This record gives sequence, structure tokens and C-alpha cells, in this order.
Amino acid sequence: MKSPPPAVKLVMEAICILKGLKPDRIPDPSGSGKKVEDFWGPAKKLLGDMKFLQSLHEYDKENIPPHLIAIIRKQYITNPDFVPEKIRTASTAAEGLCKWVRAMESYDKVAKVVAPKKEKLAQAEGELKVAMESLRKKQAALKEVQDKLAKLQQTLEANKNKKAELENQVKLCSKKLERAEQLIGGLGGEKTRWSETAFNLGDLYTNLTGDILISSAIVAYLGAFTSSYRQAQTEEWMELCKSRDIPCSSNMSLMNSLGEPVKIRSWTIAGLPSDSFSVDNGIIISNARRWPLMIDPQGQANKWVKNMEKANCLHIIKLSDGDFVRTLENCIQFGTPVLLENIGEELDAILEPLLLKQTFKQGGAICIRLGDSTIEYAPDFRFYITTKLRNPHYLPETSVKVTLLNFMITPEGMQDQLLGIVVARERPDLEEEKQALILQGAENKRQLQEIEDKILEVLSSSEGNILEDETAVKILSSSKVLANEISEKQAIAEVTEVKIDETRMGYTPIAVHSAILFFSIADLANIEPMYQYSLTWFINLFIASIDNSDKSDILDQR
Repeated sequence: MKSPPPAVKLVMEAICILKGLKPDRIPDPSGSGKKVEDFWGPAKKLLGDMKFLQSLHEYDKENIPPHLIAIIRKQYITNPDFVPEKIRTASTAAEGLCKWVRAMESYDKVAKVVAPKKEKLAQAEGELKVAMESLRKKQAALKEVQDKLAKLQQTLEANKNKKAELENQVKLCSKKLERAEQLIGGLGGEKTRWSETAFNLGDLYTNLTGDILISSAIVAYLGAFTSSYRQAQTEEWMELCKSRDIPCSSNMSLMNSLGEPVKIRSWTIAGLPSDSFSVDNGIIISNARRWPLMIDPQGQANKWVKNMEKANCLHIIKLSDGDFVRTLENCIQFGTPVLLENIGEELDAILEPLLLKQTFKQGGAICIRLGDSTIEYAPDFRFYITTKLRNPHYLPETSVKVTLLNFMITPEGMQDQLLGIVVARERPDLEEEKQALILQGAENKRQLQEIEDKILEVLSSSEGNILEDETAVKILSSSKVLANEISEKQAIAEVTEVKIDETRMGYTPIAVHSAILFFSIADLANIEPMYQYSLTWFINLFIASIDNSDKSDILDQR
């Protein structure tokens, strides 16, 4: 083919350039007279080569000379006619060759641009690998340091917590030591007394069955009898208990088993004679289930009940009063104590429901029927009955409804009462001081009892180590301080009371002699009923004799 299409010729020129073939120099076909380069000659030789396609396939695309690829890019790649679509119009084979040329140019561009980048990438990856390895080592070292730091931090926190715990323990131990010193200082001297009390309570607990059995029998059956008969019967019951192997105290008495010293002292202050017989009567009244009917010819029980219940607005009634039922109804409803005095040998039938405590529930309230009226029954209501008859004879039907009590005055009670009168007339200062000491002693013992109960309550309710309970220690310490103060006052009061009693004892002979006279006069009624004299009459006579007797500064002559 002497004159191929320009497109084919253009493609072959590019291939010849890439193959490094030099063009032929031929005269310019335009007639300029110059020679021009023509690649068609070498191209025809190249096309005639049987290994042309193989040479293209094996072309060293990795090492294309830069000046050749520069010519291709400058003259052909930028040529708008050097595109496969346009070349295809001239020759399909030339289209493939055009694509090969463009592929070589693209590959060279990629190889020249990408290869350095690949090298740099490989280098960077190598450096990265080294750096990552170093990083891993550093991270491992860092993790080791962090783990070590975490362990040290944990150790630090543990030591801080341990330090705080030890500081708290030191503070707690200091407080415990301080509290222990307070307790030792406050309660240390109480060991002997509390040990003795505990021993006595243990002994009392052992004998509790027999003591309560005998005490219950005394309350139920012996109220109406005299002191000597009560004592004899109590001793007989004690022997009976021992014979039946029922434990009981050898010195069993109602005062020891059921008596409360603080309450007994308050009774004495209210006018109850201080002898054991009268105190037993008071204990029977406070423990009996039935209302008391007191045989009180001398008015001792009357006086005591009035003084004892004065603060509770005691109402005093007689069966002869026209409105005694109305008064009784009001007192039952409002829980006010009532004293029914001067009864005979028979009781009004209207009192029977009250004596038998025949209460019932109505509308959610406790009620009792009195006559034709149904009234509410207050649980605080108390009922006392007294008679001035010396030797009344109550029917069994009456006796089983009340607690009969013999309140006739005893020689000991009479002597103590007369001694108080004579000392009050002769030495009023001593008697006033004596009464003040009695009141102070009663209050001191009441406070001591409350403090001891409080101490026992704190000790029993405290959980765990009591030294850790600051409130309990403060209560115990303050209670003990108060108890010591009260004990000191009580000791001083007891010493003073002993001195006063020594002075009062000088007047004992007149009290004993006068008591004998009183009981002699009282026994005259057994000879002739008309010879009945009241205790009030005798006391007035006793006071008059003191005032009218000869005065003397010498006590024995006086």
C-alpha cells in the first residue's frame, strides 16, 4: 500500500517511534524541494515482519526511553485524530494498534508516577512496620507501666483506706478507752453491791414459788386477822411448803415478797403506821382483786386513804347520804377514787355489781350496771370501804365480795404515833426535821430506784459492745453521777436521822407507858360495852397531859 489512510499512517508512525525506528527521508510531496521524514517505509517493513505482533506483546514497557514517550505524548496523545474511535473508521487493525500505543503511554505514566509511589509506599510500609513494632513495644511497655501504676494506685487506695480505718480504730479505741474509764469510774465501785443484789435475786428466784404461794394465801385469807395470828399461820404454811419440797424463804414476809420500798415509804408519809402489820395491810390492798373493807375503829385507815388519794380528788361518801349513788356513778365513770366510810354489818344491795366487778362490754366500752343505770367503767376507778366497828360480824355472802382487813392499831404503831406527838410538843424542831428527812429520804430512794432501773434497761437493751454505744455510756455516767449525789445526800440524811432518833429515844418511855394505857382502856369495852373511847379522845387527853405537866430541863424528870 503506497498511500495508506492518514489514520493508519499516524498509528504506524507512533509504533515506529516506540520501536525506536528511524524514518526515511524522502522528497516533500508538496514540491517544496525539501526532504521530509517518512515513517511509512519502516512501517511497511515492520508490518511485514512475521513476529510483529509477538514483538508488540513482548515490548519492554518497563523501560520505554523517556524521549520517545515524550514524543508520543506531545505529538500523538494530544492529537484529536489519534483516538480509537476515529482510527476505526480507517482500519480496525489500526484501531487495536492505536489502543496499544495509548496503553503503553498510560502504562508508562503509571509506571513512572506510581512506581516511585510504590517504592515510597513500600518504604513507608517498612517504616510503618518498624514504627508499629516499636509502637507495640512502647505500648507493651506503657501497658506494663500502666498496670504497675494501677497496682500502685490500688495499693495506695488500699493503704489510704487502711490508714483511714486505722485512724477510725484509733479514734474508736480512744473513745472506748475514755468510755471505759467513765464506766470504771462510775460503776467500778458498784461491783460488790450489784453482785450481792444479783445473789439475793437469784436466791429470791429460787424461793419464788413458795413465797408467792404463801403471799397469795395471806392476801386471800389473813387480812381480817390480828398480827400474831397472821404470823403463826404464815409459819405453819412455811413448814407445810418445806414438807412438800416447795422452796420458800426462811424469813418469808409479805413485805419482802410483794413490798416495794419506795411505795411503802410513800404510804408511811401519807399516814400509814410504819409497823409491819399495817404495811402488810397496805400491800394486801394494792394486790387484792376485791375491793378492801377495812375494820378501822381508830380511824387509821381512814386517815391514810384520805391522805394517799388526796391528789386524785378522793370522794368520801356514807350510805346515809342521799346522793351517794349519784356520786358513786360519777366517780366510776371518771375514774375518781371513792371512800365509803362508817358502814355497819350489812352493805347496800346496790353495791353488789360494783363489789363483784360485774363489768361487760357495750358499744366498745367497758360498762357496769349500778341499780337501774348502765354506766361506763373507768379502769382507774378505786373503791375503799371502812367501818368503825371493833368486832363486826359479816355474813359469808359479804365476806366473799370484799377483802376484809383488820386495821386496828398495834402497840408498835401506837408507840410510834405517841412518840411523834410528844416530840412534836416538846421539840418541834426535831420533829419537823424528822418529817423533812423522811420526805427527803423517800424522794432519794425513789430517784435511786428509777436510776437503777434506767441503768439496767440501758445495759439490757444495748446491742454489741457497750463501749461503742456513746449514748448508753453517757446515760450510765450521768445516771451514776446523779446516783452518787443522791447516795451522799441519803447518807447524810441517814446520819442526821440517827442523831434525831437518838434524841427522840429519850421520850420513848412516855410513849410506851401511854400506849399501854391506851390498850388497857380499849380492853375495858370487853368488860362493859359502854366503856368505849376513841383514839382521837385518847390523843387529845395525851396532848393535854403533856401541856399540863410540870416543866423541867432535865429530860428524865420531865
